[in-house]
Amino acid sequence: MPLQFLEDKWDESHAATLDEPELLRYRSNLLGSDLRLTNFGGGNTSSKLTGRDPLTGEPVSVLWVKGSGGDLGSIRRSGFATLDQRKLHALEARYRGVEHEDEMVALYPLIAFGGNPVAASIDTPLHGFLPFAHVDHLHPDWGIALAAAANGRERMEQFNAQFNHRLAWIPWQRPGFELAMMLRAAVKENPGCDGIVLGGHGLFTWGETQRQCYRNTITMIDEIGQFLDQFRRGAASFGGARRASLPNRRELAAELLPYLRGILGQSQRVIASYSDADDVMEFVNSHHAAPLAQLGTSCPDHFIRTKIRPMFIDCDAGSASITEMKAAIRDALALYRADYAEYYRAHALPDSPAMRDASPSVVLIPGIGLFSFGKNRTEARITGEFYTNAIHVMEGAELLGHDATHVQSGEPVPQAGPAAPSSAFRVFANYVALPSSEAFRIEYWALEEAKIRRQPPEKEWSRKVVMVVGGGSGIGREAARLLAERGAHLVIADRDPAAARATAELVACNTPSEEWCCVTEVDITDRAVIRAALRRAAMRFGGVDAVLNTAAIFPSSSDGVIDDGQWATTLAVNVTANYLLAQEADALFREQGTLAAIVLTSSANAVVAKRGSEAYDVSKAALSHLVRELAVGLAPLVRVNGISPATVVKGSTMFPRDRVRASLSKYGIAFEESMSDDELRGLLAGFYARRTLTHQPIDPIDCAEAMLYLASDKARCTSGHLIPVDGGLTEAFLR
Repeated sequence: MPLQFLEDKWDESHAATLDEPELLRYRSNLLGSDLRLTNFGGGNTSSKLTGRDPLTGEPVSVLWVKGSGGDLGSIRRSGFATLDQRKLHALEARYRGVEHEDEMVALYPLIAFGGNPVAASIDTPLHGFLPFAHVDHLHPDWGIALAAAANGRERMEQFNAQFNHRLAWIPWQRPGFELAMMLRAAVKENPGCDGIVLGGHGLFTWGETQRQCYRNTITMIDEIGQFLDQFRRGAASFGGARRASLPNRRELAAELLPYLRGILGQSQRVIASYSDADDVMEFVNSHHAAPLAQLGTSCPDHFIRTKIRPMFIDCDAGSASITEMKAAIRDALALYRADYAEYYRAHALPDSPAMRDASPSVVLIPGIGLFSFGKNRTEARITGEFYTNAIHVMEGAELLGHDATHVQSGEPVPQAGPAAPSSAFRVFANYVALPSSEAFRIEYWALEEAKIRRQPPEKEWSRKVVMVVGGGSGIGREAARLLAERGAHLVIADRDPAAARATAELVACNTPSEEWCCVTEVDITDRAVIRAALRRAAMRFGGVDAVLNTAAIFPSSSDGVIDDGQWATTLAVNVTANYLLAQEADALFREQGTLAAIVLTSSANAVVAKRGSEAYDVSKAALSHLVRELAVGLAPLVRVNGISPATVVKGSTMFPRDRVRASLSKYGIAFEESMSDDELRGLLAGFYARRTLTHQPIDPIDCAEAMLYLASDKARCTSGHLIPVDGGLTEAFLR
């Protein structure tokens, strides 16, 4: 039967150029490229290949299997663990039973083939004990819907008959050595079976060649999708609509995101993501959304990301005010945290890891959408995607319940088995959720804790969002580059969008993902434009933790005399605009309720009087005092500081070629018209440097480092101060 939903992406001409390990990588990448087949970081693939024993030179069977924490879509050859199959099978003699199965994981490094250091995942024995050359274990939405249906086993038999398959069923069992034994037994007890459904979990398929395995997998999943599609019959999903999607939902989301990010991130900051996709809105607006959300997810991969359950805000956003909605969020969060603490107390053992943050990672609001949170933007987005997958699973399970006897919680379900009796499973609308006891065993599993500990330490600016105004050039560009290197999420704002995009491209190589950086055009003399830029930042990341402003102008004219309009514009940009920016940023900071920082850029000119730059000098003197005024006015939530650089020529938009030439002529410095802009700037920077104590030209990076220090937690007790970055300019000494 031809594929109806999925695409066979296998390129035989390309595959012919690959050896077996690369074919495994190729197969894995193809499967991981479609989120309908498996989630990011979820699922597992393996191949049993022939290798040479490094000591004896004898051929041995080697299990190549996705390493712990890997992602199928992006995995490379180096991401697979390799184990000696004979030694893996020999471990069965060491197995003391399900109560002791975690002991087996410590033995996997001892049977690694060829000294491969890649950590083997907990799924390793599941692949190693199946008698097939190539195995796929995936978590497709359609497959989990079948696995999580109260009548899933019955529907599986109907599917087998209709599509000429021989799928076998295994009740719920946490991944590990015991499940490996169950898989092997299922194959032995069901001769000719071509796949296995793991109750509440996922799907196993296989093949004797890499190509056959891939084709079997996508065919099985596509046909399960076809089978599910037959049950739609025009019926409304999730009991039909209870509320409508609000036409202004994105505006409301932008207003709520800083509040949500702040209240959920009280113990540790989080980054947010938002979705109002059609499938999300159909679910959150439905009659069944609240009870299904309360049940939580079924698949372990979903659960690890989305926690025990999402937080559902049962509020009519169409009629409630923002204040009322925040109150509903606050009340729901208090209840959620109390329930989570009780869940931990009910299931924790003496050796369980300490309770983690009790805040949800997913928030659902009817009429508005889905908000998801994580330690970074990528994790927040993926968490939202996982819950969207869970929505599809719940919908599919409900569809399979059409025209069937409805099973209630506590009644026999096919997911029940040695790990958990039917009484432990909760059912609603034919969907079977993971028992809370089993959920706890996964969330607080020592092996999951070890996986968390293996992750690299977070960088200094991780979990923080920084808006760099004037980020298109000079000091702002350097600040953005340094922040990216140190883990920050960036909002690069500039009145020149092309310059801001160029900076974004520059820093892209220093961030784990392009989605950690966004660009916005901004005119800081316009309060409405500032507010819109901050709102875009909130929609992208959930809020902002620090604002750095390097934007300023230096008025000039051919005769050295500026007119009244230039004077007014200089004060408007260099002083008033900073005041507007700080006020608007403070409004967002207040919504978050978390400590924040503002760093502004003054100048040594603020205290050094001279001829010809009166407008600029006066504006910077006013800005220096504005720093102190804002520090007083915005305390204690917001720290406000500034830097006071001497002339920074390199990379500054305030030093176009004509101004540099005029300055060189003014100071009697010889130059050639054939010199490049950078060469001319170098001459001028060298002249300024000779007037300082250090004789060092002021580089944008020197100023950027000072700004980052003032905005960081290292300066948590500093507010209302300006750091000179002037090379030791005696004329600018404090007076």
